[in-house]
Amino acid sequence: MPSVKSVVISCAGIGSRLGLATTKALVEIEGLTMIARQLKSLEAIKDIRVVVGYQAGDVINEVRRYRPDAIFCYNHEYFTTKTGASFYLGARHGSEYSIEIDGDLLIHPDDMRMLLEQDGEWIAYSDISSEDAMFVRVDCEGNVLSFSTEKGDYEWTGPACIRKDKLRYGSGHVFNMLEPSLPMRGIKIKACDIDTYDDYIRAAEFVRSWGA
Repeated sequence: MPSVKSVVISCAGIGSRLGLATTKALVEIEGLTMIARQLKSLEAIKDIRVVVGYQAGDVINEVRRYRPDAIFCYNHEYFTTKTGASFYLGARHGSEYSIEIDGDLLIHPDDMRMLLEQDGEWIAYSDISSEDAMFVRVDCEGNVLSFSTEKGDYEWTGPACIRKDKLRYGSGHVFNMLEPSLPMRGIKIKACDIDTYDDYIRAAEFVRSWGA
């Protein structure tokens, strides 16, 4: 059986590059907010932890519509820290293994179900599609060897699963926290994250393709 996991959704950031005047967790894609779509795909997970910051009250109200049992953590330094800090804050009192999902990430429902069945540590990646991608380099077996802002084999979209005793508080990104544990098992998925308005348009197309 897969190990018991906490899922940490990091949605404390402002989302300024997107330009829609809202935190990305509350952006609507085909009639549902990002956070609502994520929560619907996580119905089988008992321990959901949502890290809030910008527009915290609105995010909390939206989450409670779908998961009144969710645990909320506050990243008070959301203006000056990245997703790594939020992941640490959400995971530190959770299960032995925690899965981190950014609040701007959409994962195909079939792939989400597959990821939730995985045991141990892993890093998920997808085909390159974003305008401002973080890349991963993998070996012949798909294991993640490194992250890069310049080039790679795939795009690092997340999510990732890691033992919480490896996490340390810092101001950087989740991939910065994962780098000391590389190489790590990699899993290719269908996913789309949203950083820019063009990413937002692609995300809507991605969601529509689920019913095809």
